Amino acid sequence: MLKRLFLMLLLIGGLGSAGTWWVLSPYPASGFPLEFSIEPNQGLGEIAQTLAQSGAVRHAGAFMLLAKLSGDAPRLKAGDYRLTQPMSMWAVMQKLARGETSLQGVTIREGWTLRQFRAELDRHPALRHDTSQWSDAELLAKLKLNATHGEGLFFPDTYRFLRGSSDILVLRQAAQLLQRELDTAWAQRAPGLPYATPYEALIMASLIEKETGQAADRPMIARVFLNRLAIGMRLQTDPSVIYGLGEAFDGNLTRVHLQTDTPYNTYTRAGLPPSPIALPGRAALHAALHPAAGQALYFVARGDGSSQFSETLDQHNQAVRRYILGKKD
Repeated sequence: MLKRLFLMLLLIGGLGSAGTWWVLSPYPASGFPLEFSIEPNQGLGEIAQTLAQSGAVRHAGAFMLLAKLSGDAPRLKAGDYRLTQPMSMWAVMQKLARGETSLQGVTIREGWTLRQFRAELDRHPALRHDTSQWSDAELLAKLKLNATHGEGLFFPDTYRFLRGSSDILVLRQAAQLLQRELDTAWAQRAPGLPYATPYEALIMASLIEKETGQAADRPMIARVFLNRLAIGMRLQTDPSVIYGLGEAFDGNLTRVHLQTDTPYNTYTRAGLPPSPIALPGRAALHAALHPAAGQALYFVARGDGSSQFSETLDQHNQAVRRYILGKKD
């Protein structure tokens, strides 16, 4: 590399110190981060214009001359690039020749459903949408996931990829990360929990994820649900009912909805729902496998994101009157 640079400086020596300055001096002085994209099949002239217009180099013609004299012109690679500090024209050219592209990103939120996850991928302009027309069953088969339901099998996180990558790459990364997170959490679980399988813990984690308004409440919400399971009490969790209603739910949960039986109606059916109802994050998994201690069987939202927990129905009814109905005893 240094030998090539030395030969380059000799070749442009006829331009004097100004030529050396154009090649080796860092540029620009401000405006970072600086981003630009080189499209596939762009010629050298188009690449040089892109660099000059983005501010990555001082002059398109000078960059073209440098790329031709160095022999790097045919090696410049397409992709998305990001500069975080001033770079010389020579350094920019080497960056393109090595293909040091920046990565795109997509963030999947805790509590999203698989449908929301896939919709976010479909909206991302830098992804190739190979799976957009696949059913969930087709997707699971392509990913070789031994499951009948895809909900909860993908970990919410931020995933990085090169522009033009297939969306199945992100889905595969998310599925693999979920499995690693679940295996780790299961191996470190507290003793005495009633889950027969890690999948049951994943279902519980999804309920906790959807019921939690403040992070500190997660272990106690887990305890409430486990206490209910222990005495055969129905979980009676609204998010599961809503999930079972699917697209028919209009945002207003009614008494009729609570009485309408579906596999996910935890008011009409005992035990856990048949699958997760959302994508649980790391904290929800930890809470499901490390619940708080206590005898609470009820909780109600206080209106500030936190929950009021109660051991008896009388205490719970008092909390409902205070926090939901606004009445003071």
